[in-house]
Amino acid sequence: MGRTNLAVTHRATAELRGDHAALRSRRGGVVQDLSWSDYRRRADDAAAAWIEWGIKPGDRVGLIAENSVDWLVADVALLSAGAANVSMHAPLAPPQVEYQLAHSGARAVIVSGQSQADKVLARLPNLPELELLVSFEPVEAGDRIRTITWAELEEQGRRLGAEGRERVLRREDELTRSTLATLIYTSGTTGSPKGVMLSHGNLLSNAEEVNEMLRLGPEESSLVWLPLSHIYARTMDHYLAYLTGGLLFISESLDTVIADLAIAQPTVMNAVPRFYEKVWAAVERLAPDERKKRLHSLFGPRLRELFSGGAPLPRHIAEGFHASGVMLLEGYGLTESSPTISFNRAESFKLGTVGLAIPGVEIRIADDGEVLTRGPHVMQGYWKDPEATARTIVDGWLHTGDLGRIDDDGFLSITGRKKDLIITSGGKNISPSEIEQLLTSDPLIDQAVVYGDARPFPTALIVPNVDVLQTEGQFGDALQTDEEGFITNAKALALVLQRVERLMEAVSKPERVKAIVLLGRPFTIEDDELTPTRKVRRARIIQKHQSRLDALYTGKSSASESCE
Repeated sequence: MGRTNLAVTHRATAELRGDHAALRSRRGGVVQDLSWSDYRRRADDAAAAWIEWGIKPGDRVGLIAENSVDWLVADVALLSAGAANVSMHAPLAPPQVEYQLAHSGARAVIVSGQSQADKVLARLPNLPELELLVSFEPVEAGDRIRTITWAELEEQGRRLGAEGRERVLRREDELTRSTLATLIYTSGTTGSPKGVMLSHGNLLSNAEEVNEMLRLGPEESSLVWLPLSHIYARTMDHYLAYLTGGLLFISESLDTVIADLAIAQPTVMNAVPRFYEKVWAAVERLAPDERKKRLHSLFGPRLRELFSGGAPLPRHIAEGFHASGVMLLEGYGLTESSPTISFNRAESFKLGTVGLAIPGVEIRIADDGEVLTRGPHVMQGYWKDPEATARTIVDGWLHTGDLGRIDDDGFLSITGRKKDLIITSGGKNISPSEIEQLLTSDPLIDQAVVYGDARPFPTALIVPNVDVLQTEGQFGDALQTDEEGFITNAKALALVLQRVERLMEAVSKPERVKAIVLLGRPFTIEDDELTPTRKVRRARIIQKHQSRLDALYTGKSSASESCE
């Protein structure tokens, strides 16, 4: 398509769109716009300062901050300077921040404010390559590291004037599709996090291919609330807008998404299944007409399509949205694929699948059921880990680690994770994610983790929808929990198990969950039970509650119920 890198693509759109709003945000109740022209000007100033400071193509710069307009400006500036953005999730703990900065060899780090700066400052003795800390808000760092504000960085670039701008343009001309654009570290649930190397070409091609499929234009607007540190929002919102010239409304926080929807009135929105599950739980028990009215009121009159990714979308939720006239389309991808591999589209979709391969992308199923993909979206590899790269990319095919199948029409379905496969002591192979999706299809069950590797039968740790449980069981406030937060009310356990038994009639006997424990609180990011995109960390949850789950096989758990 003639686009050589993300930076020149952003510049071309900014010149074309000019004074039209590019970014909209709400802070303290005040809505503010940043035009495409000012967006580009701010990024140019910061990029000129980075180049003056000595950043070279391929240098790594960490970025740990919550979503904001400044986050987006910073990313564009780093791209134009040729630096690789080491984007880190805001909830990371200091040791995790240290690992990613040290492993990537970051020369500088950008933080949002004092709380994020403190994570870096606490680990400085172990970060000898780190030379500069830049903050969106003023911070106290003493003389431990050179520190400036983002506004000061932009001002430094602005003072360079035309010469600084020319440097930026020359730098952009040096960049190609193979230039490293970002390092994003995987969650590391089964070992040390791996740094996924994504190039300008990986990200640009993915945005181009998605837009060829969706055909979005400058009239589109999107509400952005997923973490920009994650590749899903970065490509599907941020980089896609480089091509469409559309408007991004940056949500103030996760807690304000519903309120922001009323103001943003988006035409499209990306979200993860957990968000749609919560929305559906709030309307599921309404009469169909009232449910339809409530959903349309929530998302606004301009909505064209909703997109879901990052984790499996329960089929009953997709069906419920569609029955209410709200187009909810599920796709599939991973960080290593920039991220999109397949997607349903309005003119061609199948509920319960993750759609067709996007243009330019190949998908096939290996003999063992693993989903493989090939194309320009496949990462360059893992940073400083050629062995892991060689295991993951074989003859150009990315081994996703997911299990799936492709139907006669080419639609892909994901059936589980290869590494999560449960093999019972009887030799039965079970995909826990399929059983978990079946369990959470019941309004009574909010979240579930299935357990049973090398055990005689599967069991489950279940987080019930407490409101529904109290209503159906008429328990009032009598849902007692023990010191670990597990529900001990025998009638509540019996009620949920009864529902589990009914659900298990849909699967073979070896796959049926036969005993459960009920956790009285939802899984959270803060407790390291969910990823930043709210995907369940199954291994971490099982590790935390191993003894409780093991007790299900001995009958020693006082907060469990069994059908045996």
